[in-house]
Amino acid sequence: MNVLVCDPVSPKGIALLQQRREFAVTVLDRKHAEAELLPLVAQADAMVVRSETKVTRKVIEGASHLQVVGRAGVGVDNVDVEAATQHGVVVMNTPGGNTISTAELTFSMLMALARNIPQANMSMKAGEWNRKAFQGVELYSKTLGIIGLGRIGTEVARRAIAFGMRVLAHDPYLALSRAKALQIELVEQLDEIYARSDFITVHIPMSDETRGLLNAAAFAKMKRGVRLLNCARGGIINETDLHGAIRCGQVAGAALDVYQTEPPAPGFPLRELPQVIMTPHLGASTEEAQDNVGIEVAEAIIDYLLHGAIRNAVNVPNLDAKTYERVKPYLNLGGKLGRLLAQLAPRRNDRLIITYGGRATEMPGDPITRAVLKGFLESAGGKDVNLVNVRTLAASLGLLVEEIKSNEETDYNEWLHVAVIAGDQRFSAGGTFFSARNLPRIVRLNHQPVEVVPEGVLLLLNNKDRPGIVGNIGTLLGQHHVNIASMSLSRDTAGGQALTVLNVDSVPPPALLDQLQRDSDIHNVRVVKL
Repeated sequence: MNVLVCDPVSPKGIALLQQRREFAVTVLDRKHAEAELLPLVAQADAMVVRSETKVTRKVIEGASHLQVVGRAGVGVDNVDVEAATQHGVVVMNTPGGNTISTAELTFSMLMALARNIPQANMSMKAGEWNRKAFQGVELYSKTLGIIGLGRIGTEVARRAIAFGMRVLAHDPYLALSRAKALQIELVEQLDEIYARSDFITVHIPMSDETRGLLNAAAFAKMKRGVRLLNCARGGIINETDLHGAIRCGQVAGAALDVYQTEPPAPGFPLRELPQVIMTPHLGASTEEAQDNVGIEVAEAIIDYLLHGAIRNAVNVPNLDAKTYERVKPYLNLGGKLGRLLAQLAPRRNDRLIITYGGRATEMPGDPITRAVLKGFLESAGGKDVNLVNVRTLAASLGLLVEEIKSNEETDYNEWLHVAVIAGDQRFSAGGTFFSARNLPRIVRLNHQPVEVVPEGVLLLLNNKDRPGIVGNIGTLLGQHHVNIASMSLSRDTAGGQALTVLNVDSVPPPALLDQLQRDSDIHNVRVVKL
């Protein structure tokens, strides 16, 4: 079998592959563009990449023997996972391999930022002796605000506490009990992080919600003289606004390892500011981290090609082919139920309870539970969330996951139910399959029976059960050019309260939602995207 190593990977990982007589290992000595890769991948059974090589749809389609792509790192943005899945190619990554290295870089940057170490070093190299120009601040008793308390944020917090810093954290998905165990003060609002922190570091995924999160409006709410760090994802800090905030003195300095465009252009404005420390995306650049991910990806590829074992896969569960076909409908339904509840429940939750009923009790529960968790936690973990790391992510957030196999008799031969507990609040949804084609349906929402196709855009609302209200809702949607694909109605009693769920062809505009909410007989208007 042919293994193509496309990017620089630890020699220890390459050696593991070369030691196997079953493999012919080819190591490329430079980055190759798509056109150059095509003849090289034609006979490849496996590809090993880091972030440089782009495994595009065209590359995957040109690799007729390709079985697996191993990414030596966490992100898989450079791999067309959808194309790989369609062509039966397993995509594996190495989650967690760079946690310590990135946390240590962040804390090194924090210390350098506090004591102006890079600037003082450059001054000395220039033959100067200017002690007053580089007076810094102590970390002891200062407040560090951490935005995002996942694996890396947690390790940074531990190091800050050891240095006598007060640590605040904002993570809407983290359980209070988890924060208390870490001796961290969890705050509900980002504005509190801004107002109280002397240093702020971000450890969150890139998403539409987090892009440009730290911008001019955020800087204005911060302490004057705050210092900022970003070793997470480029683009979370608005670089143009940061430049202005440093120039006017609102922000005293910044330490950046990641950038909106990498590498930054030669005229990158932040280069000119002595208050900014910059490194070229070194988060995972330690010998240990590179050895860890190189060995991990090599072992995963060996196990898959020689034994058929799947681990650290981002696009398939760890199942054999026959079992996967049986469980596939449940993976789809579970993911949809998780995604639905993620948009209905609060962000911070205590427990997630998954109940299997009827024939569902005969299915392997772990991959289905992982599919539910992936749908539920995607908004918390972004693109880095996959079927492999969801249990670890849930544990790091303090989310207790319970799995129950029920013998309760219902109207359905097989069913899946998911409940989310947040304090004294409970949100739940249940689903089953219709017909021999395993068509998924949501059949229960918060204990009310419904029949909803779990696809596209849903408009949910509670309303008084009175004559004409359904017609009124339909009229309003028509006025705003929102077409109804299907509708499900459920009421507790005649003239009581009803739940209305509509599948619609487009996202309802804010003006329509506002009109619906202003009706005294309508409340809890929600839009869910599945």
